[in-house]
Amino acid sequence: MGKKNYRPNVAAVILSSKYPFECKVFLGSRNDYDIDIWQFPQGGIDKGETPKEALLRELKEEIGTDEVEFIAEYPKWLSYDFPPKTSGKMYPYDGQTQKYFLVKLKKGAKIDLDTKVPEFKGYKFVEARDVLKHVGTMKMDIYKQVLRYFRRNGYL
Repeated sequence: MGKKNYRPNVAAVILSSKYPFECKVFLGSRNDYDIDIWQFPQGGIDKGETPKEALLRELKEEIGTDEVEFIAEYPKWLSYDFPPKTSGKMYPYDGQTQKYFLVKLKKGAKIDLDTKVPEFKGYKFVEARDVLKHVGTMKMDIYKQVLRYFRRNGYL
């Protein structure tokens, strides 16, 4: 099989505005599945955008606000393959390569999932140590790596 084609993508681990006094992380429930699939907001990087610019745009599109403070970023790009069920929808890509950022909602930032193209049908904030109990299996390994890195570096 030939070289895989990965779509450049950004993802956000969003801490509540009460951080560091409370360490809760945003999870959104995708609206394109019948079952609850909880995940971090993420999205593609458009031509000419930096990863940080893409992240702010994606947050505005997905959760209705880009009012965040950047805290840290995962030092490497992480890749995963799309499951066979969704791979046709994402043609010509085999998966995504992602840059993860740790951000904090600014005080007073309002989450609004009723965006132009709603991505999530619901959201919740969960304790950072409990995130993996809520997410689907497709990105479990990446989420483990990212959360472990932010925890080891004293952010979570």
